[in-house]
Amino acid sequence: MGSGLDTAAPARDLVDGYPRPMSARAPEPLPCQRRLFRLPADLHYLNCAYMSPLARPVEAAGLKGMARKRDPSRILPEHFFADAIPVRERFGRLVHGDAARVAIIPSVSFGIATVARNLAAELAPGRTIVVAAEQFPSNIYPWRRLAAETGAEIVTVAAPASERRSAAWSEALVGAIDAATAVVALAPLHWADGTVFDLEAVGERARAVGAALVVDGTQAVGAMPFDVGRLRPDALVCAAYKWLLGPYSTGLAWFGPRFDDGLPLDENWLARDGSEDFRGLVDYTDAYRPGAVRYDVGESANLVLLPMVGEALDLLLRWGVERIQATCRELVSPLVERGRERGWLGPSEPGAGHIVCLRLPADADPARLASALGRRRVAASFRGSALRVAPNVYNDEGDVAALLEALDEGLG
Repeated sequence: MGSGLDTAAPARDLVDGYPRPMSARAPEPLPCQRRLFRLPADLHYLNCAYMSPLARPVEAAGLKGMARKRDPSRILPEHFFADAIPVRERFGRLVHGDAARVAIIPSVSFGIATVARNLAAELAPGRTIVVAAEQFPSNIYPWRRLAAETGAEIVTVAAPASERRSAAWSEALVGAIDAATAVVALAPLHWADGTVFDLEAVGERARAVGAALVVDGTQAVGAMPFDVGRLRPDALVCAAYKWLLGPYSTGLAWFGPRFDDGLPLDENWLARDGSEDFRGLVDYTDAYRPGAVRYDVGESANLVLLPMVGEALDLLLRWGVERIQATCRELVSPLVERGRERGWLGPSEPGAGHIVCLRLPADADPARLASALGRRRVAASFRGSALRVAPNVYNDEGDVAALLEALDEGLG
């Protein structure tokens, strides 16, 4: 796959089974990468939080994978394992963690359900699961099912009415974690409005009471730094079709030491010890292959989708997520300035550059704004009474200028 980039993670000391945190670097914005994508020339696509476009190398990897199946006789047993190796290594490098702890999954719901299965024994009447209000459903429904089955209670922490929205919401989450808490299920930032949560403080409090920290990193990993050595989640689960720039129906998860001896959701043969030897597949064994491979979805050796994920991760590593975040911040700076002037940013300023939420005035006509956006071919997402803007490295100043023109027309 890819550019020949060295994907081996740098050697790092372990602290309680986690790699020691990386040192910070000063990021610089990237030049526009639109040439690597096939976006229509007249489209101002500011909607990566909905779905990313495919980069040319990612698309090419998928086409090459499809072509391999023209002649199945050339697909050998080792091909069922080879593509997964660089994917695990690259995702491990992206989150600064051990590649052996990376599992290949089809969706966040699959990953969270796997985590929930392995935490069920820690839940009972009187125990709680702490979540943020209106977080994405994939990190809610498995906990609702588990709470109903075990008698545990879900504690939902609402967004505070505060000028310090990010800090106040994080403080409220920390305050909701107590001796009864068994699980804290959260994201680095809110998927709908971009509010950044203090995962470091939340995680520290969760560890103090013995609770598991389960993170849905879908709207953060790939667009902003995430270091498992610093944040120490028990599990990190990510869909790959947004900020990881991969195809739909793919995802990746990183499992911490808490899950070293857990049970998978999917008892597939590829995860079993010795499965590389196809002649011995009926010599059944209860032993799993080392690491988080046990948590892989069945048929994880997807000869089309998996190479695409690998190419996408290769791009992210070459660019650097710190630079991706710096690029997004620079792009949205005129939007943030206009938002402050017009009062569109709500009670707090955006904490991340790749997701900016514009809260529409009470008298705004969403249909009028949608029409103005459509005329200028600007793609962004309405979420409730707000407009979510999510740029990436394929955007430039012209895309933001088109959005600002549409806002001026649509909001008056």
